[in-house]
Amino acid sequence: MLLLIDNANLHNIAELYDSFPYDGVTTNPTILMHEHKNPLKQLKLIRDFLPKDSQLHAQLISSDFKTMLEEAHFMLRELGDDLFIKVPVTADGMRAISPLVKEGIRVTATAIYTAMQAFMAAKAGARYVAPYVNRLDNMGSDGVQVASTIHDILRIHHMDTDVLAASFKNTQQILDLCKHGIGAVTAAPEVLRALIQHDATFTAEENFSQDFFSLINEVEGLNLKEKNKK
Repeated sequence: MLLLIDNANLHNIAELYDSFPYDGVTTNPTILMHEHKNPLKQLKLIRDFLPKDSQLHAQLISSDFKTMLEEAHFMLRELGDDLFIKVPVTADGMRAISPLVKEGIRVTATAIYTAMQAFMAAKAGARYVAPYVNRLDNMGSDGVQVASTIHDILRIHHMDTDVLAASFKNTQQILDLCKHGIGAVTAAPEVLRALIQHDATFTAEENFSQDFFSLINEVEGLNLKEKNKK
């Protein structure tokens, strides 16, 4: 399962990459807005920072078919051919997926709330489909179950598409999807950091250190006694 960072803050991204080899970064217009910087320049900074094999996903803001295609081409010229273009599964967005894919452009179908939206985007050729797990929970659905169902449908029909699950509030949601074999998840920095944090681990580390230094003091005390005897 790929682990991506759902964030556009370069400091946060660099800090996370310093502690673990993540697989890339996902962004959307709202995430970029939080940085209060020129969005294209910020995406270029992220692209320049990321290791060569890391993914970068950036979303279209156009709402009509023709402009979506033009914007996708502009983004690729500015950010590189290896960019993943995020396309919302509106009527025009769904229409844009197929011609983009036929050009060899990698598409991440986003803003997915139902399994059939994901299935149709996969049939159109999307490389990833991105259901919003926690947003689904907040709407009264089971986000983990929806993402798992999408994964099962893709595998049953032998599609070359993976789930890129997004929108998480806790690590349990990610664990449940990991157990189900989901292809990729993207989460906010605080959720990703929590994946490896546990109070018992810190306590164990402290106990090990205390025991070690107690042993050193004991050994040094014994050595001192032996020297005094001589």
